[in-house]
Amino acid sequence: MKKVAVILSGSGVFDGSEIHESVLALHAIEKQGATWHCYAPNKNQANVVDHLTGDVMEDQSRNILVESARIARGNVKDLEELDIEEYDALLVPGGFGAAKNFTDFANSGSECSIDPLIASVCRSFSVAKKPAGYVCIAPVIIPMIYDKGVKGTLGTHPEMIQAFTELGGEHVECSVGEVAFDQEHKVLSTPSYMLAENITQAASGIEKLVQTLVEIA
Repeated sequence: MKKVAVILSGSGVFDGSEIHESVLALHAIEKQGATWHCYAPNKNQANVVDHLTGDVMEDQSRNILVESARIARGNVKDLEELDIEEYDALLVPGGFGAAKNFTDFANSGSECSIDPLIASVCRSFSVAKKPAGYVCIAPVIIPMIYDKGVKGTLGTHPEMIQAFTELGGEHVECSVGEVAFDQEHKVLSTPSYMLAENITQAASGIEKLVQTLVEIA
């Protein structure tokens, strides 16, 4: 049975992993007959957002690993414990946590940097020629991991396309139900809530991505 490592960035679209995308991805992995195992960095989030108002809660701090446990029902480990030899593929759901906690893309755009641990883990899958899938805004990570010219998608948003290109990637415009597949690097991406207007639309691209991810693992 194939095993997929899933890296979470917290719990909630505005400051962590997008919950719908994360659950849809985990469900899709099981539907393909594979198993999922969640990991998250054991450090504080960049900020905490009130998901009712959208305001930053300046007086609060939350741990990414602790918050990710909400999505994984406690079945999550410190990212430092991930052993790539145990896994066949990698999946990173979206949510602003990917652009705030894994990188500082949300603030710095194409001038952003990436968390060293995230970079190390993602690159280890690349070096081992094991496939990886990135969802929604998480594909901003792709050009920071793979060779210049690596293909990926952030949907159809002009500013996002420009940033992806400036980071060194070759952007592929995709509709919500489509998947960009760079066969040379074995990396997949789909827009999901970069374009999705509901859960069903988000699921369409995620399920296609996961199906291919598991097939080539």
